[in-house]
Amino acid sequence: MTNETTSPDRIAPPVGGFQEIDGRRVFVHRSGSGGPAVVFLPGASAVGLDYFGVQQEVSRFTTAVVYDRGGTGYSDPVPLPRTAGAVATELRELLTAQNIPGPYVLVAHSLGGFYAHRFAQLHPGEVAGLVWLDAFHRDWDDFMPPEAGLDAVERMAPGREQLEQLRPALREMFAELLADYPEDLRQALLEAKTSDQWMHVGIAERGTLADLATELRAGPDIPDVPVVALTVVGTDPGQKALTPEETLRRMREGRTKLDAALVSGVSHGEQRILSDTAHHRLCFDRPDAVVQAIRDVVDRATRAQTRAQTRAHTRAHTRAQTRA
Repeated sequence: MTNETTSPDRIAPPVGGFQEIDGRRVFVHRSGSGGPAVVFLPGASAVGLDYFGVQQEVSRFTTAVVYDRGGTGYSDPVPLPRTAGAVATELRELLTAQNIPGPYVLVAHSLGGFYAHRFAQLHPGEVAGLVWLDAFHRDWDDFMPPEAGLDAVERMAPGREQLEQLRPALREMFAELLADYPEDLRQALLEAKTSDQWMHVGIAERGTLADLATELRAGPDIPDVPVVALTVVGTDPGQKALTPEETLRRMREGRTKLDAALVSGVSHGEQRILSDTAHHRLCFDRPDAVVQAIRDVVDRATRAQTRAQTRAHTRAHTRAQTRA
């Protein structure tokens, strides 16, 4: 791994470094030790270091990994949007190259939910647990009003001119969200997040949400592992100004039912509803709730692994006695 940049027009990360995957650099920052390792999957327009504050707390009790998908954040460019399979494969190659053993607890925020689900479909034995941070799910359209379906969400993404108009407000918002970060990290991230290079990536990633859901519907549901879903029912002021109250109510109701269905599909699932934050602010406003959810899933996954090892040991001992 290297923390050097290879091109003067690429933004250098303030912490972490790069892992080469298929001839390109993927940004990764890991901290802590032990397992199961916790891996953060960012939402669209987010980057790994948006979860830095939470990562630092999680690293007190296990290995914590943040990274940027190819084409986003500090990682090298790739054509966007990508399939969920391509993103999941890249993540597995990254974790393997970093010598971070599975199974993993995947912490998925927003768009990251699609990619976490695809990782679990392709590598179910490498998933120890899931923490769902107000994340997308393949059954989104079954629970949401038509005006908030995946096709509609794609169409609602701001264009380049609108983004340019929003830049001062976005900079102000990011400055507030990152207020508690170390100053060197805060300034570097603030400059990067309001750069042309980064601002347009989120739009590109959100360009095929319906296709991602279709891709996931072709495979199995999430594996039977411990799951905690944090469902955010607070409303962002910007969203409130642009969306009729009745639509917002139906969206809150739909999201609550969607996550309830998600956790009911596993043996050890739990939903926790948060009303004092908004979708994009979750890890900044309520890091305590996020860290607690991660700790609980790590603990439950560890107990499940211990029980499985005990059963395997007992079976092996019984077979040995029978042969004797």
